[in-house]
Parts: sequence; C-alpha cells; structure tokens
Amino acid sequence: MGRTTRGCGCAIAVLLVVFLAGAFVTWRYVLPWWRTQPPPASGGELTIRILDVGPINGDSILISSPSGKTVLIDAGDTTKGKSVVEALKRNNVQQIDYFIATHPHPDHIGGAVEVFKAVKVLNVIDNGQPPSVTAQATPTPKQTTAKKPPPAANTKSTKTTSLTKFYDDYKAAVSSSGAHYENAKPGTKYDLGGGALLTIIAPSEPLFTKDKMTTGGNEVNANSIVARLDYGSFSMMLAGDAEEQTEHRLLTKELDLRSRVLKIAHHGSKYATSGDFLQRVQPEVAIVSCGAWNRYGHPSQAVLDRLRKVNANVKLYRTDLQGEITITTRGKDNEMTIKTGKETTEDMWAGRLAQKDDSSRSGFIAYGDFGPPPKPKKTEQK
Repeated sequence: MGRTTRGCGCAIAVLLVVFLAGAFVTWRYVLPWWRTQPPPASGGELTIRILDVGPINGDSILISSPSGKTVLIDAGDTTKGKSVVEALKRNNVQQIDYFIATHPHPDHIGGAVEVFKAVKVLNVIDNGQPPSVTAQATPTPKQTTAKKPPPAANTKSTKTTSLTKFYDDYKAAVSSSGAHYENAKPGTKYDLGGGALLTIIAPSEPLFTKDKMTTGGNEVNANSIVARLDYGSFSMMLAGDAEEQTEHRLLTKELDLRSRVLKIAHHGSKYATSGDFLQRVQPEVAIVSCGAWNRYGHPSQAVLDRLRKVNANVKLYRTDLQGEITITTRGKDNEMTIKTGKETTEDMWAGRLAQKDDSSRSGFIAYGDFGPPPKPKKTEQK
C-alpha cells in the first residue's frame, strides 16, 4: 500500500509539472499569438475603393466594413476634394468612422477640408508631424545693380503660410469638426466590425529626419502611416507614401507583412517598394494610385520590374489607366472580386518617364508642382 501511495504521489507531481509547463507556454507564447489574430470573418461584404483622384498624383482609399463602418485614408489634392465627396455620396456614406491622414503632403490631405464639410467625421488619425518647408526648392533671385528695398517684416511668415496652407486648413477643419483626434501608434488595432480589423504598423520612433534620407526619398513620406487590413483570409497592405527606409525598418520587426493585396507605396516611386520588402509581402495583387500628369515617373519601371521579378503572376492595377479600383471580399479563401472604372489598351507594365526626381536631396517639390505635362515639341517639316 505504501508503494502505491508513493507512486500516486510521483504521478501527481509529474502531472503538476506538466500542467505548470503547459500553462507557462500558453501564457508566454500562445496567448500573445492569439491576441494578434484577427477576429473570424462574419461573411458580410468588405469593400475597398481606391478612388481616382487623378490626373495629378494623389491617394484616397475608402473602406466599407461588413458592419457598415467606414474608413477614409487620405483625400487627394485640394482640387480633388469634391471628387472624393461625390464618391462618398455615390456610395451612400453619411459618416466616416475613421479618417486617416497618412502624412502632410497636399496630394494626400488637400481634399480633406471638403470632406469634413460634407460628412460627419468621428475620429481622425495622423502621424502628428507638420509639413517640412525645407523640402521646397526656392529659386535663387537674379542679382541686379539696383538697390532693392528691405523685405517686409512678415515676408517669411507669409511665404511659409502659403506653402503650408493646405496643412493649416486641414488642422482647422479637424479642430472645428469635433472629431476625436489621435496620433498613429504602431500596434494599435481598430475593430471595424464584422471581423474586419485595421492595424497601424508605421511610423515608429525615432521618426526619420532629412539626414537619414541619404539614399534618396523624402523624410515626410518616410514617416507616412502604414496600415494592414485583415478580414478572414483576405489581407491588404496600405503603404501610404512610405519610402524604402520605412520598409527596411518594418523588415527588422516581428511583423506579419504577407498580404494578398499591396497598395504600392508612394505612387510607384523608385525610392520605395524594395525587392526585400516585396519578398516578405508576396502580393498576389498590386495597386498603384497615381496620376497621368505626374512628373516624377510614377510608376517607375524599376518598381514594376521588381514586382514582376518577385511574382511573375502578380496582377497589376493602376488608377492612372483604369480609374477607380474596387475590391470586394467576404473573407473566404480564394474569394475576391476586383473591378475597374474603365478599360485600357495601354501597357500596364510600362512605367512613366520622369521629368523630376522625387527626392528631397534633389529639390523635391511637395507643395503644388502640378498641372498638365509639357506638350511635346513639334518637329519641323522640311
């Protein structure tokens, strides 16, 4: 009897050790993993519309969740606010639950004022950074022999105000709207209802400064908000105007970057969408939001080549050639529908030629360098 009792005691001790070990593994590894998993898809329809805010460059993405919540990421340029509002009305959007301003460039938040006037906005999220006026290339005045009068005392402030008017108007609109405001923080999750989840993954501290952009790009873009949208088996990376520096920082973190759909960063700039980043994301579908009038060569041929090198079967969509792009899904495996606003006969995989370099080190202009492309010179007929 004594031996039996001792045997039972040993067995209980072993079971207790196994139980405690299992509890530790669950607490240390399983629970954190479980918390990162998106909720199951409800089966309702999730719709993402990449709005056509061309022919100048711009971004504006409208997300409608299965539960009816709406997210608007950027609002195009100041000249495109009405177009964004028309898209909201066309889709019966009477309220925006989350407005996300990825970064302070006019082709992303210029149209926000019109949006705030037209619909109720409940929450505003941005990166908390003002625009960088040092990125503006200022012409050097010609020297003359005539003595010029001294500049007025408020000349500098007037110039600064004119360069950042789009941002001042945006901040005023946010303030007067009564919307809840917060800075984007990596890891923050927004439950859109019905199983749809939006997660902020960038920017992270320390924010990029101009001296960190030695390989090209623009520090304002590098600090752009990057988010990931999950719904069942569907996933989409919303890269804003992130630069290669942003991507490399993301690669150093323990993040699930693999996404079925990738909104190509910075309109297809050569300074973004690196090969290493594409290897991690492995997109099945890539979408470029850019304008036919852009002078920076967006999308870059180098980016398109890198994209096809990683996945020869990737499907490419472009707002400059196809207009508004609409994605719908119910979150099931291999279930996704993509429609375009118009058909195109142009080569989707042909990049545009650059007339300007979109890097702050070469005088990148971010405050209104828009308009029709120069007309080709007529050849003289003999």
